[in-house]
Amino acid sequence: MYAPAACAAGAGAVFAFPLQAGAIRVGTLEMYRAAPGSLSGEQLSDALAFCDVALSVVLTASHPPPLPGTGGGDGVQGHWSVDGLGEGRAQVYQATGMVAVQLGSGLAEALLRLRARAFTSGLPLAEVARLVVDRTLRFSPDHGSG
Repeated sequence: MYAPAACAAGAGAVFAFPLQAGAIRVGTLEMYRAAPGSLSGEQLSDALAFCDVALSVVLTASHPPPLPGTGGGDGVQGHWSVDGLGEGRAQVYQATGMVAVQLGSGLAEALLRLRARAFTSGLPLAEVARLVVDRTLRFSPDHGSG
């Protein structure tokens, strides 16, 4: 069902790349092209670079900028700053593993809990990860986080 509809929409080739950091899978990046055929080595390299950027955005963006008149940010809804892209990524990975152990859960659940804590506290994900790695913030299976 998919192939005829994709061809009718003008897709000659479809490429799907996993967005994954170790065992943490956060989704896929799909790319379409009008011309059929495989990607060249350079095109594949570019696609993988796009995947790295997309993964960094997903793992480091924890909340949208403030609305206009609420102090800071440009107020453009739907836009997340990529300043410092990748900053704190290693700590996010380390904190994810620590939270997984604390919760007795998988890495995907641990990352979701880290992101939820960042969102509810209004802190960047990298900052919440630093608190976990510094052992000033712990998560418990019974009470969310401590």
